[in-house]
Amino acid sequence: MHEYLRICEGLLFLAGSEGVSSSQLSAVLEKTITETEQIMIELQQELEDTKRGLRIIRVSGNFQLTTCAEHIPYFEKFAYVPETHALSKAALETLSIVAYRQPITRVEIEEIRGVKCDRSLQTLQTRQLIEDIGRAEAIGRPILYATTANFLTYFGINALTDLPPLPEFNEEEELQLTQSLFDRVEDHFATGE
Repeated sequence: MHEYLRICEGLLFLAGSEGVSSSQLSAVLEKTITETEQIMIELQQELEDTKRGLRIIRVSGNFQLTTCAEHIPYFEKFAYVPETHALSKAALETLSIVAYRQPITRVEIEEIRGVKCDRSLQTLQTRQLIEDIGRAEAIGRPILYATTANFLTYFGINALTDLPPLPEFNEEEELQLTQSLFDRVEDHFATGE
């Protein structure tokens, strides 16, 4: 049973703020919903009994991993501690797309990057490098993102016009570059180097 507790804890972490339903857990664990819910009750109890910093709550039928309410003052302090570490590659990629294409929506950024960017956008907003500047006139009225004055300060530039120009590729050059990358990947796997 302890192995299932650890597995569920990991699944809750992976699910993030969306949480995970009993039926999803049941399918992954190959257990009945009743057995799965018993595992979750046991995991909830273990986290409370050992006075860990995390709790499991149930919201709209989904289990979610959350922090303890009594630690809120520490979380508030943490939100105002200045960032000292560098931005991740994903955050830098997202930031560069926003800088060169602003105003831009999350969906447009994800189309360019080819991957989700929710976490990067959140990091960049927390660090006040980008901001929500309104809504696009499109279906669903998605949020538009743009860089901030802090962005200019962070990178030591006076204006967006000081950004280095993007390399220009025509369609044929892009295809050649893509084919070259595929060739290198194929060579790597063929030779093992």
